[in-house]
Amino acid sequence: MSPLINLLLGGLVLLILGWLFWPESGQYWRWQEHSRRTERVLLEDAVKHLYLCEGRGQSPSLESLAGALSLSLDRASQVMEAAQESGLVHIKGGHFILTKSGREAALQIIRAHRIWEKYLADFSGFGEEDWHSQADRREHLLSSTEVDRLFASLGFPTHDPHGDPIPTPAGNLKGHGGKPLTEMEAGTTVRIVHIEDEPEAVYAQIVAEQLHPGMILKVEEAAPDRLRLWSDQGEHILAPLVARNLSVTALDDHPKEDPTRGLPLSQLAEGQSGRVITLSAQSRGMDRRRLLDLGVVPGTEIQAEMVSPTGDPTAYRIRGSLIALRDEQAQRILVERMDEAGSHSPEKHADKENLYE
Repeated sequence: MSPLINLLLGGLVLLILGWLFWPESGQYWRWQEHSRRTERVLLEDAVKHLYLCEGRGQSPSLESLAGALSLSLDRASQVMEAAQESGLVHIKGGHFILTKSGREAALQIIRAHRIWEKYLADFSGFGEEDWHSQADRREHLLSSTEVDRLFASLGFPTHDPHGDPIPTPAGNLKGHGGKPLTEMEAGTTVRIVHIEDEPEAVYAQIVAEQLHPGMILKVEEAAPDRLRLWSDQGEHILAPLVARNLSVTALDDHPKEDPTRGLPLSQLAEGQSGRVITLSAQSRGMDRRRLLDLGVVPGTEIQAEMVSPTGDPTAYRIRGSLIALRDEQAQRILVERMDEAGSHSPEKHADKENLYE
C-alpha cells in the first residue's frame, strides 16, 4: 500500500476519532450528556408523579408510574431504584414515600410546569388542548434561575390557566379550596376555581363548552345523569363524569373578592363609556397580546362609538384612537360603566380625549 493511501487512511481515522471523542462536542460526549439528561428527566417526572398522587389521595405504584411515564415495569423499577439512591424517595413496605429533598424537587418541577402553562396560555398561539403536553416537554429545559425570570416576566402570577396554584420559589403551595361541581345543589351560584386537564377526552369536552377558571355558573339542575348550568354564555349540560373535573366554590363564600365583577364591553350601548376592570381568562395568546398592546389594561377608559350596520364589529375609542373589535373579543374585556363608577361626565371625557389628541 502506498504511503499516500496510508496517510489518507490515517487522516480518515483521526477525523472519525475526533468526531466521536472530541471533548464536549464529540458524539460520544453528546450521547453521554443526552443519557444524563434523560435520567434527570425521568427522576423529575417520577417525583412529580408521586407528589401529584399524594395530593389526590392516591397510592402510587410501579404500575401507575410506568403508565404515567410510558415505561415498562422493569424500566420504572430502575427509575425508582435511582430515585432511592439519590435520596429522593424512601421505599417502605412496597410504598413510595418522598423524602424532603424529593418533595422539594417535585415542587420545583411542578412550579416550572405551571409557569410554562401560564406563558403558553397568554403569549403563544397554542390552543388550550396543547398547553399541558407542551409544558410537560418544556418544564425540564430551564434552570431554577431561568424559571424565576420567566415567572417575573409574567407578572408573578399565582395560578396557572387551569386554576392550579403556582408554588412559590420556596416551594410553598396553597390549594384552590374548591369542591367538585357534582357536590353542588341545584340553585347554587358558583365560581370555577380549577379545571382538571386529564384525561384529555374529558378536558376536550370542557374546552368545547368554553368553561374556564373565574367563570360564574348557576346550577339549575343537579340530576344523577346530568348537570344543567347557566352562565352569561348560555346553557351548559354536563355529564357527571365531566362535571367532576371542575372544582368550584359557592359565590357567597367570597363575594367581596370577585375579580370578574362588571360586564362585558360588548354590552355597552353606542355612546356609553366604561373603565376596564380586567381581561377575561378566555383572552389568550395573540388576541390577549394585541389587546394589551392597544392599551386595554385595568383603568383604561373605553367608549363604544359606532356599531357597524351588521352589528359586528363595533368601533371603540381607546386612548384617543378608534379600533374595531368583534363581539367575541369585546365579550372578553370586563368593564364597569362610567356612570356607575361615579366618575364620568361628558365634560371630563372630552377633556381626556383632548389630552390624547
